[in-house]
Amino acid sequence: MSKNYKLETINQIVSKQSIVGVIGLGYVGLPLSLAFTECQFKVLGFDVDDGKVNAINSGISYIHHVKASIIQEARALGRLEATSDFSRISQCDAIILCLPTPLGAYREPDLSYIHATMASISPHIREGQIISLESTTYPGTTQEVVLPVVEKKGFRVGEDYFIVYSPEREDPGNDKYNTRSIPKVLGADTENCLAVGKALYESIICKIVMVSSTKAAEMTKLLENIHRAVNIGLMNELKPLTDKMGIDLYEVINAAASKPFGFVPYYPGPGLGGHCIPIDPFYLTWKAREYGMHTRFIELAGEINTSMPEYVVQKTADALNKSFKPVRQSKILILGISYKPNVDDLRESPALKILELLLEKGAKVDFSDPYFSEIPPTRKHDIQIKGVQLTPDTINMYDAVILATDHDAYDYNMIGKSAKLLVDTRGRYSTGNHIVRA
Repeated sequence: MSKNYKLETINQIVSKQSIVGVIGLGYVGLPLSLAFTECQFKVLGFDVDDGKVNAINSGISYIHHVKASIIQEARALGRLEATSDFSRISQCDAIILCLPTPLGAYREPDLSYIHATMASISPHIREGQIISLESTTYPGTTQEVVLPVVEKKGFRVGEDYFIVYSPEREDPGNDKYNTRSIPKVLGADTENCLAVGKALYESIICKIVMVSSTKAAEMTKLLENIHRAVNIGLMNELKPLTDKMGIDLYEVINAAASKPFGFVPYYPGPGLGGHCIPIDPFYLTWKAREYGMHTRFIELAGEINTSMPEYVVQKTADALNKSFKPVRQSKILILGISYKPNVDDLRESPALKILELLLEKGAKVDFSDPYFSEIPPTRKHDIQIKGVQLTPDTINMYDAVILATDHDAYDYNMIGKSAKLLVDTRGRYSTGNHIVRA
């Protein structure tokens, strides 16, 4: 009688005997690892960054909203270990890929991290494992990239090996929801794979939302982010129009939001940041070309959102000109360089683009952010500027202050009173003699 891998794998998961391997210990992988350890699973975390590996094994957190005490407890209970040795994949019963999926130079999908990881683990995967891809990507990636590697080993997917796609839904800085309380979408291409995936994720997540295929699950994540990108793009398009009309767009949005049905409030800003919303829509536009389709609506929203840093810089220049000051040689302070409030994450941050544009125009630019003392290098930016401390005297030294990211830690009353010119991109202030909305 042949071995029933489905039943054996599910029984291992239900009894908490499975070892869970999480590849990629960043903003998605580390919280996910800790969610499994909190539910009494043993987790082996993999990362090519030895700094992250050493930090975890020393009980240190490198992500602001992840408490070191949780890592330390998991380590003390023997439930968490980090390694860069991918041969240890063979020890894992479940393998979860939490890898970056950036865009290339021409906004084409960059799946190099997934390809490289599959090549690294291929010699070490074995029968009875489940592998789950959580990285946001275009529909078909699981079938086109993950499946062939497994089949090349001679495994029968759905019989002695199990593959699922379950997109991450992390929202760093959100105190209302965490990894375990956010419903999890799960897709698979065989009933057995879906059953094993359901057993794995329902052991730690409040609710599992199952869809008919990995493609449907991949498309679900793209739709979530495209929905936000398009609606934010609409608000960003209305922003300069209402400004010219002398209308407060935030007042209009909040008034419209009083309608109890048919309207969801979205707000304008200095551009989109983070790993999802500025990037994911272009994964679908790229894939759509394979089907002879041109996703004009999505691409238009992307163009509008991408143009917002230039709009902010132009509004700042116009405001300075009214005081007979050119941008060149003006002292400008950027408040907030992370991509969203209350997180230490710079990925795709529009504040960095604003900063670079101002430097190109000859401005003298500084920044202040409670989460950063200096700007670490990113894939797109290498800006060597140290942060400054906020005091009334410090703020008053600058010709203009740009509120780019509205962290809760800021003293907004003090900033508003101390700034000579305040350019508000987040709607924190009412317009006034020295306050400009951008």
